[in-house]
Order: sequence, then C-alpha cells, then structure tokens
Amino acid sequence: MSDTQSKEEKLEYINKAAMKIILHAGDARAMIMDSLELIAIKQYDKAERKMDTAYEEIKLAHKAQTKIIQEEVAGEDIPHTLLFAHAQDTLMTIYTEYNLTKKFIVIFQNLKK
Repeated sequence: MSDTQSKEEKLEYINKAAMKIILHAGDARAMIMDSLELIAIKQYDKAERKMDTAYEEIKLAHKAQTKIIQEEVAGEDIPHTLLFAHAQDTLMTIYTEYNLTKKFIVIFQNLKK
C-alpha cells in the first residue's frame, strides 16, 4: 500500500486482506470440525492429518494479518475497519479451537491406552 492511494483504494486493500483472513480461517475451522468428528469415532491418525491441513490454513490467514500489521508498524496509513477487526477475532477464535482440538486428540489417545 502506498500513501498515494485514495481512501477508497486503501479500504478495498484492507477489506481484501480481511476476507483472505476470514476465508483461510473458515477453511481451518471446517478441518477442525472434521477432526473432532474423527476423534469421536476414534480415528486419531485421520484427525491429526485434518489438523495438519487446518494449521496450513491458519498459517495463510496469519500471514495475511501479519502483512497488514507490519505495514502499519512501518508507518503506512492503514484504515481501521470493522471487517478487519472481525477477521482478527475470527482467526484468534479458530486458533483457540485448533489448540483445544490438538489437546483433545492427546487426551482421547491417552484414555484409549
């Protein structure tokens, strides 16, 4: 982003980044939900593979978020939008779901033993 962009162009830029975060985080959530279903039927290896895929989506979402944050820290005029705040909140929530599901796999595998 550059300082020569109009306000509308900056808003479009931040909204595209927000949607990228939301889409990747949403894809991660779908994989996490699939993993929970697999845990419920004791298919832990498949659940782990779903979680690996979820983590890749989380990394893509985080990369998009970090790019915006780094631009703002570097002095870029980044507009604050409700959509971007929502995207960050979504990513944080899904990362929490990811961490909890990873723990569930370990707990249920240990219960099996």
